[in-house]
Amino acid sequence: MTTRVIIVDDQAMVRAGFAALLGAQSDIDVVGEAANGAQGVALSRRTRPDVVLMDVRMPEMDGLEAARQMLTPSPGVAHRPRVLMLTTFDVDDYVYEALRAGASGFLLKDAPPADLIAAVRVVASGDALLAPSVTRRLIADFARQRPVARGRPALRLKGLTERETEVLTLVARGRSNAEIASTLVLAEQTVKTHVSRVLTKLDLRDRAQAVVFAYEAGLVTPGE
Repeated sequence: MTTRVIIVDDQAMVRAGFAALLGAQSDIDVVGEAANGAQGVALSRRTRPDVVLMDVRMPEMDGLEAARQMLTPSPGVAHRPRVLMLTTFDVDDYVYEALRAGASGFLLKDAPPADLIAAVRVVASGDALLAPSVTRRLIADFARQRPVARGRPALRLKGLTERETEVLTLVARGRSNAEIASTLVLAEQTVKTHVSRVLTKLDLRDRAQAVVFAYEAGLVTPGE
């Protein structure tokens, strides 16, 4: 199945480069480009892509607000693409807020071409791009700067079983399903089932939101 992608970035050369790279893949179809967040939102609603590559800093509407509008659409708008933020280290705070809004991860704009292609495929498959250690560090850094919300998020943890809580803890520490399976001595398919149940019970979209939730609920703490 072909993954439909749009690219939202205010730099024409960046858009052209990404479009050429992704368009050369047999399983990826670039269906549009936009130069700012407002245009990106309109383009997304018109073309209904599977994945949006979204720059963070843009004129008129930045990538964070555009991601919010795409991921929490107004009544009557059913389509919600998966959003992959494109960033540099100097906009980490925006990335954290984008993850809270429901973005499926982020990629540094100077990442190797193979990483960009792989990232689109990972996000399109329904997973979150949390493998790079820098992602875990970013979330931990910003969780450290914010008071732990021990109210409602912590109460929601009570709906999980002991095993589901263990799995969520390991997800928040950046472990893959295979690593969790090894740690808990479980089959990898069993881990996938537990992760799915955790997301459903906590009303979370993917692993990215699960990591943010775990930090904000105080289940894990930065530096563990």
